[in-house]
Amino acid sequence: MKKIWLIGAGGIAEEYAKVLKALGKDFIVIGRGEKSASVFKEHVGETVITGGLTKFLSSSPTVADYAIIATPLCELASNTKELLKYGVKNVFCEKPGFLFPDELNDVVVMAKQKEANVFYAYNRRYFASVLKAQEIIAEDGGVKSFNFEFTEWGHVIEKSGHSAEDLSNWFYANSSHVVDLAFFLGGTPTQMNCVTAGELTWHKPAVFAGSGITDKGALFNYAANWAAPGRWGVEVLTSKHRLYLRPMEKLQIQEIGSVAINPVEIDDHLDVEFKPGFYLETKAFLEGDNSRLCSVEEQKEHVEKVYKKIMA
Repeated sequence: MKKIWLIGAGGIAEEYAKVLKALGKDFIVIGRGEKSASVFKEHVGETVITGGLTKFLSSSPTVADYAIIATPLCELASNTKELLKYGVKNVFCEKPGFLFPDELNDVVVMAKQKEANVFYAYNRRYFASVLKAQEIIAEDGGVKSFNFEFTEWGHVIEKSGHSAEDLSNWFYANSSHVVDLAFFLGGTPTQMNCVTAGELTWHKPAVFAGSGITDKGALFNYAANWAAPGRWGVEVLTSKHRLYLRPMEKLQIQEIGSVAINPVEIDDHLDVEFKPGFYLETKAFLEGDNSRLCSVEEQKEHVEKVYKKIMA
């Protein structure tokens, strides 16, 4: 039986625990405080080893085959490195894997040195709506162009109780979900022009716009205004259809020659029963199916060639 460690005992860790139980997996939960451990036990029915990861590892447990990290942003990179140093070869970490982008550098180096696999949880890649969209895109002969919006509700986020450091890195911590999905569907940018403007009390910039072309030959553009109304969304255009992922859990379609936008039937029972994307994403990680997962190397490339440009 493969050993699985779940690091963290908050709300997101609860979602992973539900999936692990549904998959019939045995796992150990390592948390920090007694309060979160009590809530976790109440919600999931699993006991949490408290005291934090460092204390747990000091007891010299047998190395896990797989580890899932669902801790606060400020602990993601340090926990990943600690697990790699201990000898864990397969690590699945909540996105984006860091609080500050430069924290990723050490993780990349250590993962290579330890010959370990590190992946990040961009669960929207596993939405039923996205899987169906990819089917249609393939049938239509590929993506011709696409656009996306990653507007955040600034008036809500600033009152969310997150730390100033979390908020200052909110694009990486949250908006990267949208950007990752857009380029997962449309290809990797080979040319990219980005402009920004404005600022909020807790984040700079506040308004984003850009365009470019990907390695699939698809033209793209994006926009976001965190000081105005808006919502996340990705639209993909093929030679036959325009596909709408807005909200991303649903898929709508527009046929060429028509202005009507109609819903597409999708089998989303897993996205209803579990946090969307989590079941298939976790299953893929544990089964070694890395075809859709975001690796640490891919994340590093995204940070340097895409995310930092969008934020500049």
